[in-house]
Amino acid sequence: MRYFITLSYDGTRFHGWQIQPNGTTVQEELQKALSVLLRQKVSVTGAGRTDTGVHARMMVAHFDIDSEIDGVQLAYKLNKFLPSDIAIQKIEQVADDMHARFSATSRTYHYYIHTAKSPFLHHYSCELHYPLDFPKMNEAARQLLEYDDFGAFCKAHADVKTTLCKVTKAEWHQTSADTWYFEITANRFLRNMVRAVVGTLIEVGRGRLSLDDFRRVVEGKRRTEAGESMPGNALFLERIEY
Repeated sequence: MRYFITLSYDGTRFHGWQIQPNGTTVQEELQKALSVLLRQKVSVTGAGRTDTGVHARMMVAHFDIDSEIDGVQLAYKLNKFLPSDIAIQKIEQVADDMHARFSATSRTYHYYIHTAKSPFLHHYSCELHYPLDFPKMNEAARQLLEYDDFGAFCKAHADVKTTLCKVTKAEWHQTSADTWYFEITANRFLRNMVRAVVGTLIEVGRGRLSLDDFRRVVEGKRRTEAGESMPGNALFLERIEY
């Protein structure tokens, strides 16, 4: 029987979602907890991977087990067992052919920035102190919807078979006089893609890249031409659709 787990986590102390040889990860913590509570070795598969320091308001993972379980009770026990920076929202049985990663139709990320020093934001938002032209950044962001190859924003030497993605939304939103976030939705994302996109849009906002320059970066498909990768602490995986 296959079960979906919906969870959230603060990625600050984790070396990302996926198990690493050296460093604590969310997947490792979840697998250990499930294995203890279910008294058998359990392997979980996530909807994707988040990098070191990146957070998730919604992550979905699946696991298989021979016997039927009470998802409500297991979620309760997991929340008691897991550290405070991982929270389980629900556990539900799904069809055997449902896959946390491959059955997902879209994923949405938010990247947060603030332009005035705040003791309450610096852990989860990127502090910037130069003027940014957000209307121009939104013009550039809209160009992303015209393309399907995002090799320019893929981490160098990443082990990917294709750099094709379908971006359906890319937009900056202002939430106060000093705070903004970038929202991007796609069917899939490349490793480091969102932070590289944001870094390149920041270059547009600072006047270092024109709209035509931004288009040439996308069409050039070379990571060296795009902006720098932004810090991971301000990035949140927000939603996954099935």
